[in-house]
Amino acid sequence: MSAAHASADSLRHRRPATSVIAECLRVQATVPHSNAAQRFFGVSPLGREAEPWYLGALDELEVGRRLAGLGPGWVVLHSVPVGTGSSDLDHVVIGPGGVFAINTKHHRGQNVWVGAKRILVNGQRTDHLRIAKYEATRTSKLLSVAARMLVDVTPIVAIVGAKRMTLCERPTDVVVLREHELVRWLQRHPVTLTPEQVQHLTAVAAQPAAWRRMPEPDAVDHEAFDRLQTAVGRARRRRGAWIFAIVASIPVVAIALGSAIPDMLSAILAR
Repeated sequence: MSAAHASADSLRHRRPATSVIAECLRVQATVPHSNAAQRFFGVSPLGREAEPWYLGALDELEVGRRLAGLGPGWVVLHSVPVGTGSSDLDHVVIGPGGVFAINTKHHRGQNVWVGAKRILVNGQRTDHLRIAKYEATRTSKLLSVAARMLVDVTPIVAIVGAKRMTLCERPTDVVVLREHELVRWLQRHPVTLTPEQVQHLTAVAAQPAAWRRMPEPDAVDHEAFDRLQTAVGRARRRRGAWIFAIVASIPVVAIALGSAIPDMLSAILAR
């Protein structure tokens, strides 16, 4: 394989949530290992500062898993590094329906309200629409230059895990979807690109140079994140077992105390 071909394919093999996982592991590395007592009682090994990165990584992985169901004719690039800083694009999708920049937002258990010009989460304003639009505009400019053709990019905000999402009014320039709606919406989008255009844009977008980044190896230890997931899951199950044991013991304790109360009263009255 030539160096040029390897460079062109480098981003196609980049895993979902690579950048977020890297930051999660960096922060988690400062957290002391759990001792035997903490493991016994199911104390989570996840550090407080690492938790937002951990949850964000899980959601990007979930969106990546769903996007894998798009099928033939579609290509998805994950965690695409952009520019000289630390910013990246969660997912760039290229297919018959066009080019899409997907920004994943973690809102598990929260209420999300979508209006024409803003998204509220539990009543608080967010910058989701502005950021998504900026990322799509940036993607369009970079790919248009690299591909030597005008590339329209549709911004998508993927809301993951919301308790409830209320769509009051659709934003005019950003698509807002729940994670389980993504694949169906993309597949039903009107065809705007030929197979040849999809192939050309994919070859261009897979090159780090298109995003003004030098080729770099994916040095993130995904297996370390898998081990962290296993440890967090094990601690959660252990806590659940303790809670179940405590709840299950309450009736037994109540019955034991109930049968002892008459004897206690008799002993008190006999004094």
